[in-house]
Amino acid sequence: MLSPFENPIYVTRPLLPDLENVSGKLEEIWESKQVTNNGKQLTLLSKQLQEYLQAQHLSIFNNGTLALLLGLKALGLKGEVITTPFTFPATVQALDWNQLTPVFCDIDRKTLNIDANKIESLITENTSAILAVHVFGNPCETEKIQNIADKYGLKVIYDGAHAFGAKIGGNPISSYGDMTMFSFHATKLFNTVEGGALTFRDGELVRKLDLLKNFGLLNGEEVVLSGLNAKMNEIQAGIGLEVLKIVEEERKKRHRIKKTYEQHLAGIPGIRIITNLENEQSSYQYFVIEIDKNKFGRSRDWLQKKLTEYNVFTRKYFYPLCSEFDWYTHLESAQGKNLPVANKSVEQVLSLPFYGELELDSVTKICRIFQELHITQETVTQL
Repeated sequence: MLSPFENPIYVTRPLLPDLENVSGKLEEIWESKQVTNNGKQLTLLSKQLQEYLQAQHLSIFNNGTLALLLGLKALGLKGEVITTPFTFPATVQALDWNQLTPVFCDIDRKTLNIDANKIESLITENTSAILAVHVFGNPCETEKIQNIADKYGLKVIYDGAHAFGAKIGGNPISSYGDMTMFSFHATKLFNTVEGGALTFRDGELVRKLDLLKNFGLLNGEEVVLSGLNAKMNEIQAGIGLEVLKIVEEERKKRHRIKKTYEQHLAGIPGIRIITNLENEQSSYQYFVIEIDKNKFGRSRDWLQKKLTEYNVFTRKYFYPLCSEFDWYTHLESAQGKNLPVANKSVEQVLSLPFYGELELDSVTKICRIFQELHITQETVTQL
């Protein structure tokens, strides 16, 4: 039997730049005497991120949730928005704060994204938009979703919190839909400790978003709309500039880790790898698998608990479904009978440790633990 890891292996670890470089940024900020309100660091980060993401327009916020919330506000949406139940709570919370009603659509069995084939049947006269999520960095069926939106005159918003830098057939993921939100939380491939951004095509939204994230202030004496304080400060932006310098090296490290996982998990029955994309197509945000209890011999929940005994910490991502929140249970679209794939997947998905500093020997050992915990069908019959 394998021994536990001496030190905990966590599901993620923030990508941190060299402390001396961060200190240098802090010195620049201190010398400027400007620590917030669109200073030099934020201006430079906005320019570099717009280039990196190949976005027509980009607006930075102090977190991804407020970016999405104010993005929806800027689009002037009303009524119902078709979305997925298999996402982080922030996705639907942004709808709540805009008085928008989510209409939950089941997910695709292979990608775990919103099932584009089931969207059209949910559209009503009250539908104003489709809010889809690039789950675990796997891109949605963007062309099919856009065709539906064009047919019914709907807006398309993507939650791209997991999809920083990802591409679809060589095209930047920011080029799809009317708007895409990116998260720069510490758990993400690129981070500003806390932060987020919107990319969008409509240049007229630039001014509106600038107002919305700064109290609606047009100038020092005139408030022209009801806004919030969602600005990123100079310290976050300065750290982001340093993190952006090392993102590509982190992607290469994660690629090697991913290949090691795939190599050693390949022969274990009951394990399906969800995050399959490679190279520039992938964000390398998470490494996620699905556990089939009947084939693996143990449930996902049993496995997760057992892994902690080896000092390995994983995550049931996403759990529970957003459709199970108390304030949505009355919705017809939230009923379990309408979401069979999502209800099955939420009991099987497991996010494994995945970050550049994770040693390949540790990855190999984690896979050996999986092999050790797997129960063959013959053993199951004997139990």
